[in-house]
Amino acid sequence: MLTTRHGVRVLAAADLDEFLALARRDPVVNVFAIHRAQTTSLEPRWLGGEMWGRYEGGELVAACHVAANLVPVQATPEDAVVFAERALARRRTASTIVGPQQAVLPFWETVGPAWGAPRDARWDQRHLVLAGEPEVDPDPGVRLTARTDLDVLYPACVAMYTEEVGVSPEIGGGSDLYRTRVVQLISRGWSFARFDRGELVFKAEVACATPDAAQIQGVWVPPHRRGEGLAVSGMAAVVAHVRQRISPAVSLYVNEWNAPARRAYERVGFRETARFATVMF
Repeated sequence: MLTTRHGVRVLAAADLDEFLALARRDPVVNVFAIHRAQTTSLEPRWLGGEMWGRYEGGELVAACHVAANLVPVQATPEDAVVFAERALARRRTASTIVGPQQAVLPFWETVGPAWGAPRDARWDQRHLVLAGEPEVDPDPGVRLTARTDLDVLYPACVAMYTEEVGVSPEIGGGSDLYRTRVVQLISRGWSFARFDRGELVFKAEVACATPDAAQIQGVWVPPHRRGEGLAVSGMAAVVAHVRQRISPAVSLYVNEWNAPARRAYERVGFRETARFATVMF
């Protein structure tokens, strides 16, 4: 393994404590990377990729999760360029680059000419956090989902993903893998929904969690039920469930142009703490 006082090297299990100390400087923004590190011990076979660390004077100053999701961790613009230059020396494996704007933008400016046009790029996403009680009453009908809900829940998950990402998760034979992910979230107690006479009218999931924070994904209300306040009371219920059972702080990020969602999250009590950007291939 490369050991260096300066530069970039692949982190391993022996580096876990040092990595966690770095990432916990902002445990909510870095919840994904912390979750991945804790569940894989930075072993490449479990990461499905690598965790890179940048050192200055023998100290770990920044990191980058390099797998299907490429995620800078505590990276300055200078750190991001260094990681990007290393990325250019290998084949692109990432399907998504996501993280704080200050790192994603210079990373993309460096790799973009070689990596080609992305399928989509979202340069202004609001990272929101709620670390207290919701400011509206939770919907008492929102509950943990169960395997018996799968026939109704799974099509809603596909619809949400397709609407949000722009392509179906089932393309290319991905339905089995995506269904497995939905079942995994149910099994972990990370999937929430409200049903109205057998119809799913609100859903959301925990994407990743640590003892410090949980990140929400997949918030969705079917188009014909939007405008009824289901997302507001539903998200209040999710926050209450998560803070009681999983983590004290609840986070998510939302596209700048999604005004209805931003208004709903603000009513629940979420406040902006950072700006994210996402590039998708």
